Amino acid sequence: MSGPQVAIDLGRIERNARTIVERCALSDIKIFGVTKGTCGMPQVARAMLRGGVAGIAESRFENIRRLRDSGINAPVMLLRSPPMARVEEVVRTVDISLQSELTTIREISRIAERMGRVHDIMLMIDLGDLREGIWPSDLIPTVEQILEFKGVRIAGIGTNLGCFGAIMPTPENLGQLVAHAYKTERLSGKSLNFISGGASSSLTLLLEGKLPPGINNLRVGEAILQGGVETFRDVPWPELEPDACRLTSDIIEVKLKPSRPIGTSGYDAFGNQPVFADEGDRLRAIANIGREDVLVEGLTPIAKGVRVLGASSDHLLLDVQDADPRPTVGDRVAFRMNYGAMLLAMTSEYVEKAPMHDVADFSGRKMVSISAEPEAGGIIAREGTGARLEAMNFDVVELADVERPPSGLIRLAAGADRRIAHKALTATARATHSFG
Repeated sequence: MSGPQVAIDLGRIERNARTIVERCALSDIKIFGVTKGTCGMPQVARAMLRGGVAGIAESRFENIRRLRDSGINAPVMLLRSPPMARVEEVVRTVDISLQSELTTIREISRIAERMGRVHDIMLMIDLGDLREGIWPSDLIPTVEQILEFKGVRIAGIGTNLGCFGAIMPTPENLGQLVAHAYKTERLSGKSLNFISGGASSSLTLLLEGKLPPGINNLRVGEAILQGGVETFRDVPWPELEPDACRLTSDIIEVKLKPSRPIGTSGYDAFGNQPVFADEGDRLRAIANIGREDVLVEGLTPIAKGVRVLGASSDHLLLDVQDADPRPTVGDRVAFRMNYGAMLLAMTSEYVEKAPMHDVADFSGRKMVSISAEPEAGGIIAREGTGARLEAMNFDVVELADVERPPSGLIRLAAGADRRIAHKALTATARATHSFG
């Protein structure tokens, strides 16, 4: 490991997904697992699917392509309406898409009809958050027009809350959603597959027994990936496990310095005028990550006595005066991330992403670990090697503990020529006491 890394605990993600799925099933609610927070990482999607989610929800075509190329054939929901130039890709690659613009829906219908298909849409209604969605007063005329299109089917009614206007789900606004769904069913003469009551933020109402009857779908990402730390601010859901995604970085400097900069204060590199309290001389550390990689305000140091002071584009400034033990150059420092910080860290090409399973998760299971050189990686993905192995009841895994691989692990290495065999045998010899 060299440089910043996000360690992704797939076991925790699977268990969190299972906890949410099982609780929601008591209210006849199916969960689509949202993977956009991890850039559509196939290992994360598979962990959610093992946890029982009904499908995967994504917002980026690049991520959907990554999921499909890895062999994932579960239902995929597109969370964001496409630009006109990519409408055909919607029809070809996803099972249902969230739509709110009649012009786009008309184009989807035209292309789907040309391809001999009928594309499912979830019609989004704006209930006050002021992001995407048709206004409720426009629902009936909009549905009437969509029913004339031959290439699309209204498979669901949904809403988004909390993402832009910070409007929280309530029994009142979600009750309105259910009423709008019933109007749509009466108008179309058909039952809807989905009445989608939002995202992780709606789980609070579920646990309080206040989610209106009729809601049968939620699109959940944050609560699965982060254990609901932000979703359940007041009283956490104790069955969910936090820290499924944890950021670590290297300490590259430790020095005693004044707590206030010296000289005439101006603007920093990001156009801000920072204000510093005078706490005297303090021991400060610098970690090799910055605003180019992560939302600094969303980081919480895990070690006690460590405090985030701020950051430039490449350097994270920490107060470590009260840390015990105090860090030294070369140590690693770990952080919890809120959803915004996780999103930026996962997007940054300078942060390594390491999906991991604890060795204990694999007792008694048949496992294959796949590594491929660039020349062979495309073939592995195109042939759906991982999915085909999973169909043969193997778990395709990436391990956190390479020094102690579990017994029974099969290492599959692919390369451009037979020299890959030497590399694979060398790596195996380093990782295990005997092999054959």
